[in-house]
Amino acid sequence: MAGAEKAHAEPRPEKSLYERLGGIFAIAAVVDHFSDAVVKNPVVGQNSRNPRLREWHTKNLERLPGLKFMRTLWLADVSGGPYRFVPTKPGATRLGLEEAHREFRISPAEFDEVAAELGRSLDFFKVPEAEKAEVLAAFAAHKGEVTAGYVAPD
Repeated sequence: MAGAEKAHAEPRPEKSLYERLGGIFAIAAVVDHFSDAVVKNPVVGQNSRNPRLREWHTKNLERLPGLKFMRTLWLADVSGGPYRFVPTKPGATRLGLEEAHREFRISPAEFDEVAAELGRSLDFFKVPEAEKAEVLAAFAAHKGEVTAGYVAPD
């Protein structure tokens, strides 16, 4: 009886999104799958109509392992994990999301396709809907920064 009273007196703290996603290894698996899928995606990958995205996904793939690492850190950080994401340009220069993506001139539709690809990767790993929604909301929160370099065609 004393144990039951204690359980009611001290509510369990809700687990962080990081914990609910399964921690760093589960997050890294999703990011690995997602990153490979983006490279192959017809809208934003190797066959993209956007020449800057197409070039990155064909001529800069030696940087993909580092990008996967940075994406894993980012998701671990925004989900409440013990890791901190510090965006950097190759080398040691701090670089925010806006500047990191400006040269790609990512359109809102291209951003949305990347978000859809992330959703498909979360589905692949059977991430529950509530956690999937939280991850996608965290991603969507940066749409303005990532698409800041977009210039609509005349």
